[in-house]
Amino acid sequence: MATFVALFDACVLHPAPLRDLLLRLAATDLFRARWTDEIHEEWIRSVLAQRADLTREQLNRTRKLMNDAVPDCLVTGYVGSIGQIALPDPSDRHVLEAAIRCQAGVIVTYNVKHFPADVLDPHGVEVQHPDEFISHLFDLAPGAVCAAARDQRLALRKPSRTVPEMLDTFLALGLATTVSNLTSMQELL
Repeated sequence: MATFVALFDACVLHPAPLRDLLLRLAATDLFRARWTDEIHEEWIRSVLAQRADLTREQLNRTRKLMNDAVPDCLVTGYVGSIGQIALPDPSDRHVLEAAIRCQAGVIVTYNVKHFPADVLDPHGVEVQHPDEFISHLFDLAPGAVCAAARDQRLALRKPSRTVPEMLDTFLALGLATTVSNLTSMQELL
């Protein structure tokens, strides 16, 4: 089992295509994916606010499937586990507390500026945009990343997606380097 731990912030779990890719990558054993019930609640509230066609029950099912798919994913006992930490957005404190509690090496988030290096460095945690995180995984194991993306594409049925459509979806999610990397090995997708 991988020992490198990545904590996913709610914002990277909100978009279903990115959540799906990250969970498929977690199954590669290149790293251990972690999150909290509070992070679950954040992404679920965010999705419900934007998608009137979805219900809490549907998203709670997704939550359960995520927890079942990734062994030991839930971080607990993190609230108030560290002293005062000043972050640009105080509501992100729980994310850093959870990262420290589970000894994560990285917080994967779109909100990189919410986690300044001078605050994270003393705790041995860094912050990465999901594109940077996936690109590092690609550098380590390009075949595994391509296989995860291929499996994700092939699992889509309603509607199905072509390789260019999937890559366009990733590009719209701000994963430009990931798309470039995947394009270089497009025959595997």
